[in-house]
Amino acid sequence: MSCVHYRFQSRLTYDSLQFEGLNISAGELKRQIMRSKRLKFCQLKISNAQTDEEYTDDALIPKNTSVIIRRMPAAGLKSSNRRFVGHQAGRWREPSPRADPSLLSLEQLLKTENLAEAKASEEDKLKAVMYQSSLCYYSSRAAAPRRTSASGRAQGFPAASCWRWTTQTERES
Repeated sequence: MSCVHYRFQSRLTYDSLQFEGLNISAGELKRQIMRSKRLKFCQLKISNAQTDEEYTDDALIPKNTSVIIRRMPAAGLKSSNRRFVGHQAGRWREPSPRADPSLLSLEQLLKTENLAEAKASEEDKLKAVMYQSSLCYYSSRAAAPRRTSASGRAQGFPAASCWRWTTQTERES
């Protein structure tokens, strides 16, 4: 029995496909790989692992050859590899002049606690949500108030083992 070792470009390990004879056509290899891996709606490109030579469907691949398989979308199908479905590429649109003066501005929305009931456009509400949700990432530990003694020295720090405040004298004993 002869075999061809193949791996997909995104994988690290090789699989083997056994066949009869001294070589196998690239088209037959594609059909057998698609059947064994249960692939649909894609095309496979086969290239030699050592020389990067790309095989056509009628090319013969000798036995014991290592090949790399690349999946390509089938002809006529669009790739579904999109992060933002329905997202229009480009910059944020400039806010249009407000038709209703009773709507809150973005600056007022940033200070509002309950955005669900605020009178504002949906676009401004979303911007305010994004801004408010990122505020916790910009706070730093250095801005936290420090505990000080009467002499003005820092009294302690949270111990790593139990997360309680300890003083210098407690640590030394």
